Amino acid sequence: MAEAEAAGGAGEAPAPAEEGAELTAVIGATVPTGFELTAAEEVQEKLGSASRISRDRGKIYFEVPARGLPQVHRLRSVDNLFVVVQEFKDYQFKENKEDALKDLEDLVKKLPWTDPLKVWELNNSLKKKKTKRKKHNPQSTASKEKLNEDGQGEGTDQKDASKQEGCAQNAAGVEPASGQDTEKAQGVASRNGEEEEEEDNEQADVKDELQAGSGSETKAGDGKTSEGKAKVLKFRVTCNRAGDKHSFMSNEAARDFGGAVQEHFQWKADMTNFDVEVLLNIHNNEVVVGIALTEESLHRRNITHFGPTTLRSTLAYGMLRLCDPQPTDIIVDPMCGTGAIPIEGATEWPSCYHIAGDNNPQAVKRAANNICSLLKKNENKESSTSLGIPLDIIQWDICNLPLRTGSVDIIVTDMPFGKRIGSKKKNWDLYPACLMEMGRICTPGTGRAALLTQDKKCFAKALSRMGHIWRKGQTVWVNVGGLHAAVYLLKRTWERAEEKRSFW
Repeated sequence: MAEAEAAGGAGEAPAPAEEGAELTAVIGATVPTGFELTAAEEVQEKLGSASRISRDRGKIYFEVPARGLPQVHRLRSVDNLFVVVQEFKDYQFKENKEDALKDLEDLVKKLPWTDPLKVWELNNSLKKKKTKRKKHNPQSTASKEKLNEDGQGEGTDQKDASKQEGCAQNAAGVEPASGQDTEKAQGVASRNGEEEEEEDNEQADVKDELQAGSGSETKAGDGKTSEGKAKVLKFRVTCNRAGDKHSFMSNEAARDFGGAVQEHFQWKADMTNFDVEVLLNIHNNEVVVGIALTEESLHRRNITHFGPTTLRSTLAYGMLRLCDPQPTDIIVDPMCGTGAIPIEGATEWPSCYHIAGDNNPQAVKRAANNICSLLKKNENKESSTSLGIPLDIIQWDICNLPLRTGSVDIIVTDMPFGKRIGSKKKNWDLYPACLMEMGRICTPGTGRAALLTQDKKCFAKALSRMGHIWRKGQTVWVNVGGLHAAVYLLKRTWERAEEKRSFW
């Protein structure tokens, strides 16, 4: 078809693995918008792979050998994962709707499906092994997650707290840009991702799978199980489209592309109970076809008890990483809510000491329950002895913290936006008081803070009043549930803060 070639080499696909060569995959990952560089750094550090940041915000791409899939699922900064079938950087859409949709249909037969489907099969077999290991804890996450976990956290469900977890969520991280039309076909079912910590023997599992060619797992290509009985795979196509120059809607693209996929593979379409989810991501003239590797976002990994404004674990990780925690650092979240930040911190930086607190007794109770759930999960892991986690939680007043002056290295917190929690009016008094008290407990000269807020005007005013103790460094703009928010990285000056008066 002319469109793929017209891109002038823009159609990129992983080279097919030669006989005996190691299977590799180009992985696409959705990440909290604004934290693409943080995620790329983590991929380089933990997988040794260079990442490419997409023009479509909230996505990165990197190449890994298929045996590295377990480590990919352990990444802390990624929400959803998919294997790239092919990418077109400058796809030329026809102006006529019928012609444009016909081109998308024709594209299906020309895509290099073989290796990506092998990667999907391998990923599936790893998930099934994990499910067998996890049968001691049959309680479904979905039943626990009655409350929307995002609140001030990311995801389209921010707009409607009553939406259940199965509701559509922006899996591709598409952020509406001014003057652009952004939409999503069908909505994406809640994704039931891997637990972030894998067992050591999963490396061996991958090796065995590669040698045995997936064993008893269902083969996507031939639709048969090892017993030879035909098993028709169920699939659905999810289209995420952003841009105002397309002649078609995302549901039309998903329908026609899906019809061609069904014809090509003889799979059965099923919108809810599907085996394979094919992704068609269209961002202006950038088109990426992929196969989902996660059923539920990986950010749902630590929290079992949700509050109205629970932060995504992936966003919490990004904020903590900005502060570059060092061993023995004391890290405080003075407005912890349900504990997403300190729990993420204690899990990923166990050589630091984490303290969490909130003035709301209900929030403290939820956070304590989340900590208990994490401890139980650690105890349940095979061949491991739980030593607890370096985290304490307390109910306190943010403006009168029971901590010694200059005793804290890092402060990371999600400040009240003034929408669901508190009010914008109260923030005018609360923000300066918070910054003053945080400045008092933070170590002069070396202390740092990462503070998230959507009330940018109020924060800027409060910071200007506290310029003697806090200096603004980097600002990361993030899309938090459709709200334009910012993470401010602050450095503590050498100025001594006002000593706290003694209680005695």
